[in-house]
Parts: sequence; structure tokens; C-alpha cells
Amino acid sequence: MAKNQPKESVMAKPCSTPIKIGETIPEINFEIYDPIKDQDRKAKLSEFRGKWLVLMFYPADFTFVCPTELEEMAGLYEDFKKEGAEVLSVSTDTVFVHKAWHDHSDAIKKIKYPMAADPTGALSKAFGTYIDEEGLSLRGTFIIDPKGELKGIEITHNDIGRKAAETLRKMRAAKFVATNPGKVCPASWEPGDKTLKPGMDLVGKI
Repeated sequence: MAKNQPKESVMAKPCSTPIKIGETIPEINFEIYDPIKDQDRKAKLSEFRGKWLVLMFYPADFTFVCPTELEEMAGLYEDFKKEGAEVLSVSTDTVFVHKAWHDHSDAIKKIKYPMAADPTGALSKAFGTYIDEEGLSLRGTFIIDPKGELKGIEITHNDIGRKAAETLRKMRAAKFVATNPGKVCPASWEPGDKTLKPGMDLVGKI
């Protein structure tokens, strides 16, 4: 079982110096449970350099909102991979709890992306999602470019579930502007939509 059955309404005192947009993410060592190989291994953030990385923090295994989010992300995992991205879910549970959850939950059985274990809170504290009073994380989604630079942050109250499709849209937009200097993406931009050049009107479809 998870270390706690958290109250989804808990508020947090975030880390005092979390990483900010535009900064390079720190090197942190952790463990992951690999659902495909059904085994755990040591990992570090730098091993994901060269590809886009999405970190999806959530409060705990064996809870209520969390499996709906992780299952939805599992349904879009192949779309992220097609964009050259990796997805890591992160909670303060151990790899052993991740495996137990994966073995017993029909929703979590669908997950093929790595499940990062953060029992010391090192990852959660670095990204500003750690709840000191509970030893758990807020719901936080972070988009990191292939150079290790943070491009997107979304942190929500633990009562509020996220939408995986919106994370995919944001990552695609970040990827587009990274490969198309001088262009920016307007609200609700999707691949193929018109873009903007600062100081100019919408430019043609790409």
C-alpha cells in the first residue's frame, strides 16, 4: 500500500527555490519501475537529454484521481513517443509500491511509460511540488526540452485532475517554436494551425 491515503484537498508549501522556466533542470538520481520489463532500475534526469521529457507528478499510488490521469496519459503515450518525447510519472511512493499498483489495478496495467519513485522527495522538492506536511506531491506537469531546459509548468490542487491531451498540445507547441525561430503559437494552437510572428499578423498554415 502507499505510505498514506492522502486527503486530495491538502494544500502545499512548495520548495523555496524550485526550478524556473528557462532554467536547466538539475541532475537528480532516482529509481524507476519499468512496466514493460517488469523491473526496477536506477535512473537520472540527464539520461533523457536529447529528447523531450514530460514529468507528471501526482500525490500517491492506490488513490482516486491519480489512476484516471495516469490511464489517460497511457492512452496517448505512443503520440508522445512519435514526437520524440519520454513521459515519466512521479510520486513519493517506492518502486515496490509502483509494481504492486501496476499488478493490481486494471487502469495502471495500461501504463508502459516509466514510473519514477521519489520517496525522499528530491524530485518533488526540486520542481516545487512537495507537500512538507504530508510527504506527498501536488499534481505537477513539467515539459523539458532536449537540452534539459524547462519549457512548461502546470501545478494544480490535488482535487483537480489534468488533461493529457493538453499536455501533448503544449509539448508540440514548445517543439514547434524550438524548431521555428521567430514564430510563436497563439491560444489553442495545434499542429497545422496558423502561427504568429511578433509584430505581425497570423502567418500561413505550416
